[in-house]
Amino acid sequence: MRRDIFQAVADPTRRAIIALIALQAMTPNAIAEHFDTTRQAISKHLRVLTECELVKPEHRGREIYYLLEIDKMKEIDKWLEQFRKIWETRFLQLDNLLATLKKQQK
Repeated sequence: MRRDIFQAVADPTRRAIIALIALQAMTPNAIAEHFDTTRQAISKHLRVLTECELVKPEHRGREIYYLLEIDKMKEIDKWLEQFRKIWETRFLQLDNLLATLKKQQK
């Protein structure tokens, strides 16, 4: 089953995992140390993130390190950009309204 990247980032634990490995590649055990959950639960989250291509496993000797796939994160940012423009326009309209109201109070 192909998972959607937005389905993957909807989970707070997976978002926290992404934030952790954005700083540095980590092993599943190192990731699990940051959570109050089982190692198996972390592995399940990593599997979802890997299926969505948000993280990539890299073998280093006997260890597997998970790295963030920055290009896939850009895909999320690109989708959010359309809403960012709407928010910025609304904030600008609000700023203009507040400035007008402030002038009327004088």
